[in-house]
Order: sequence, then C-alpha cells, then structure tokens
Amino acid sequence: MGPDQPPAGAVDVAAVLRQGEMTVHGRIPGSSNATLLVTCALGDHVQLGVYKPARGERPLWDFPNGLHRREVAAYELSEALGWGLVPVTVTRDEGPHGPGSVQRFVTEAVEGEHYFTLRDEERWWPDLKRLAAFDVVANNADRKSGHVLLADDRLWAIDHGLCFHPEPKLRTVIWDFATEALATDILDDVRHLLARGVERLTAGLLDDDEQEALAWRAEALVARGELPMPDDRGRWPPYPWPLV
Repeated sequence: MGPDQPPAGAVDVAAVLRQGEMTVHGRIPGSSNATLLVTCALGDHVQLGVYKPARGERPLWDFPNGLHRREVAAYELSEALGWGLVPVTVTRDEGPHGPGSVQRFVTEAVEGEHYFTLRDEERWWPDLKRLAAFDVVANNADRKSGHVLLADDRLWAIDHGLCFHPEPKLRTVIWDFATEALATDILDDVRHLLARGVERLTAGLLDDDEQEALAWRAEALVARGELPMPDDRGRWPPYPWPLV
C-alpha cells in the first residue's frame, strides 16, 4: 500500500474519482492539452480532481495518442515501486468530455514551492533523488520544476503524459544529483519491480514496445547504480521548456 492509499475504512479516493458523478469547474490555465478541474461525488464523499480527457489531447509529432494512459501508468509505476510519488490517478471510462484520466488534486500544495526552491534544502535530497530515479525509469520527457509539489510536508510529482516513450527522451530539471550513487533501498525497489514484471502494472496502458523499454531502463539503472549525466550530444535536449 503506497502512501497515497487510504487505510482500511477510509475513503477510497480511486473509487470516488473513477465512479463519482463528475462536475467540471473549468480549465486549468497553462496547459497545452485539455486539463480540467473537476469534483467527483460518490455518496457522501466529494473529491477534487484533475480530468484529462483523451479527446482534448493535442497531437504531438513525437508522442502517439494516449497521453492520459501514461498519466495512469506513472501512478501505477510509482505505487508498484512503493514510492507514493504520484497522487492517485485512475482511468475514467466516461465523463463530460469522454474517457480520460482523473488525478487527485493536491489541494494542500504550498504556493511558490517547486524543484528549484526545494533542492536548496538538504532534507529533501533523498526524496528528490528518488524522484530522479523514477523519471529515469519512466523516461519522463517533461519534468519541469513546477511539476514537483510540496504538500503535507512531503513531495508530490504531477504531469506525466509525456512518459514511457520507447526511445530515450529524458528531459528534466533534476540533474543536480547526476553520477551520485543511488541508495540501496531505491535499487532494491527497482529490482523487486523487475522481479514482478512490468507487464502486470502497465497492461492496457502501455504498448508492448513501451513495456519492453520500461523494463530495459529499470535494468540499466540497477546495473549502473547511479543517476545518469545529461547528454547534450543526443537527439533530444536534456532539459524541458519552460523550465518551471
């Protein structure tokens, strides 16, 4: 059970997001794809969420359709690793604008805090290294500073639509820990993921070549035992834009 999972008897956030009656409140500004603030109501429980309908995805030349599926796959990967980095994210089969993903909205996020402010505090370094390892395995092509949130005295990671491409596309602002050895527990978690098989957590969310590449990246990270350096010589720039 990851940190974002409810204890026994608590509200099942995933069920509320997946099955609750959805009300759209408006579009979240600054997003290139349709990103909608919603509430989902199931019985007496109301949950604020971020709804990304498939029909609102802007076509990208280097990413196939299905960015919402990658949002859900990132959550499943985070939970399978036991890291609890990504807020509860589910596939919604129906909604006001059709099928898509719905993620728990992190209402407690501290305004003005993001990666470039958090990296200056040494107490966050272990969590940021774990997040950097997550992005390597997920092949995150868009880890902006503003995609790292501080809430309830812990870090959250959001916006994972541009992950899991079979080709190397790592674009991130988290390069401060490059070449640093990863903690044993991080490497052990990745080994356990590989032992269970990535197909179990990504079935229906990622294509076969994306699953194979995910397993290869996880194996390579364990073999290397440290975070990679940015490669400015590659086909893709190692930094997203804008940075925040």
